[in-house]
Amino acid sequence: MGLNIDFSKRLSKEDALWLLKNASLKELGELASKKKKELHPKGVTTFVVDRNINYTNICWVDCDFCAFYRHEKDEDAYILTFEEIDNKIDELLAIGGTQILFQGGVHPKLEIEWYEDLVEHIHKKYPQVTIHGFSAIEIDYIAKRSNISLEEVLLRLKSKGLSSIPGAGAEILNDDVRDQIAPKKLDRDRWLDVHREAHKVGVKSTATMMYGTVESDEQILEHLEVVRDLQDVTGGFRAFIMWSFQGANTALMKKRPDIKKQSSNRYLRLLAVARLYLDNVKNIQSSWVTQGSYIGQLALLWGANDLGSTMMEENVVSAAGAENSMNQQEMIELIKDIGENPAKRDTAYNILERFY
Repeated sequence: MGLNIDFSKRLSKEDALWLLKNASLKELGELASKKKKELHPKGVTTFVVDRNINYTNICWVDCDFCAFYRHEKDEDAYILTFEEIDNKIDELLAIGGTQILFQGGVHPKLEIEWYEDLVEHIHKKYPQVTIHGFSAIEIDYIAKRSNISLEEVLLRLKSKGLSSIPGAGAEILNDDVRDQIAPKKLDRDRWLDVHREAHKVGVKSTATMMYGTVESDEQILEHLEVVRDLQDVTGGFRAFIMWSFQGANTALMKKRPDIKKQSSNRYLRLLAVARLYLDNVKNIQSSWVTQGSYIGQLALLWGANDLGSTMMEENVVSAAGAENSMNQQEMIELIKDIGENPAKRDTAYNILERFY
């Protein structure tokens, strides 16, 4: 390798940047696989059976990279009724699902009481279902709209049954990038504050990264650095998930036609570097939804130990052109195909069922 990196020590940002720019794809796969085996020596690859429920598509944030959101007066704007949500959960339970990922647009008028009623209704009616919901921007806006603190929002939702929060809305944790692709969205430090507060009150979360818009390699490493730094303090991130920008039907692609579709090579390179750099985040998910099932499978050889969700329903990236789908049996077969041991997990990465 062209640079003398001591892998017995924590990887520096400079060394990680060098690897991203210069190491061969094969070398990165070998290094990431070695790190993965240190963290997961039994060769178990997990997945979760869940459903995304987008309770509303109404949103005031107007992110240029999003094709899902609508404004209140649009003909196809909606807020799901509790009955509609119940029907979706019933369908999930029928296929052995254990988790719902709740996310919406950031509705301009909904306040904390509406969210409390929603979470309490689901938790009481379906106590066996884990509620993994409400991204940092949603939590932040609920606090501002309801004139309460982040801590109070999180404690009140936790008391009603919220288990954990997703990492959505991170995009790239650099304000120069955020100002270009989502100028109304909360800034980097506020995203980190929401997750810090969540971890403080015992609500775990995931960290995410959406790359492939206007960011540089250096800004990607800055993103990984702030995630690792917060994890050093709180230990509250259960997993890291990254995916490439899906540009179809988005305003960003109309404004920036120079943005190019990201290659599979790029995805695997970034994934491997993330596995090496995020030494304190045990789980890394493969984003087969945006990459396709076979690149999703290859990701397991470049550092990922989890295939993520069977994703019974997905509306956000599909609105931007991603059309991949996979069921439980297909996941099991993909995992076995590379010689690893498939297992169904819950939100907290506890093994529920083994298929080996």
